[in-house]
Amino acid sequence: MTPDAHDSRCGGTYRSKGRPGHSFVSEQTALLVIDPVNDFLSEGGADWDMARSTVLKHDVVGHLSHAIEGARQRGIQVLFAPMAYTAEDYENEELQRRSGINRMMFERKMFLAGSWGADFHPDLQPLDDDVILLPHKGVDVFETDLPDHLERLGTTHLVISGMTANLCCESTGRHAMEHGYDVTFLRDAIGADTLAAYEASIRLNYPLIGNAVLEVAEFLAAVDTAEARPNKGDTVFGSDHLKMGTVEEVVEGDGERPGYMVVPRGLVFERETFIPLDAIVKVGEGEVCVNVPRLFVAKMPWDEPPTSATRQAKLGPPREQVANLYGSRSPSTDQSQV
Repeated sequence: MTPDAHDSRCGGTYRSKGRPGHSFVSEQTALLVIDPVNDFLSEGGADWDMARSTVLKHDVVGHLSHAIEGARQRGIQVLFAPMAYTAEDYENEELQRRSGINRMMFERKMFLAGSWGADFHPDLQPLDDDVILLPHKGVDVFETDLPDHLERLGTTHLVISGMTANLCCESTGRHAMEHGYDVTFLRDAIGADTLAAYEASIRLNYPLIGNAVLEVAEFLAAVDTAEARPNKGDTVFGSDHLKMGTVEEVVEGDGERPGYMVVPRGLVFERETFIPLDAIVKVGEGEVCVNVPRLFVAKMPWDEPPTSATRQAKLGPPREQVANLYGSRSPSTDQSQV
């Protein structure tokens, strides 16, 4: 079986493997702007009565505009991912029967093709160099031509913004992560139909399915910065954008012992904590981001410096030493295919 086929069937490899960088490289990064249209973002839009609370609270339109312009200035490809429904979608495909959200969009006449509601917000207009994707008909933009464009562009880092937090943004981020992309969510450039949906996505789900949850300004500041390492005194943030503590010491790996940074006991940690350096995904000026949410970091076995032995134990056994993948059972297919 080819490596590509293996990735497709058994989970995509991490596309940035072997590249230990902690910043966004412009030519390998893409900004995905999901549903930046009037039905969501403009007064009078079909969903404005539901979306306006988070859209106004977080100035989603303003932050989207900042993210888009900043990405263009830095040479990052911007991709617009709108929706558009025609009569054939409902009469022939019966999408209104497929799911709750499809029923809602049908009944509320959302994103009707060619309408003002399905058009882009006046402050978020695509330019000729931007990519406008084929319309997604559900909540997963990966079911459009997005994968083809990402492959063509050589993208490894996908930055997600737009609408809505718990549906299209989250579904697309999950799919991208499963295909090996380094996924970052822009928390202040994302809205939802309810505050509860927004908070659940930003605080609970994104930090686990992505590598970082950042604000637009933090993302733009991290593009093409000089490669940085953590330093004593840096503030450590989890993937949920919550502060964990301050770096007390950095110990580089030596080929035998893995590198790590030490965060002392404090308000978050009940003990001195030794965070592996390969848990770091972003380093900014005075800030270090690791890809574990603060909510779960206390559950990590980081109460002593890592060693080559403890790392090997976490790697698990080599494939050729495993008789049955599931203890007493294996998949109902040729194991050489897995």
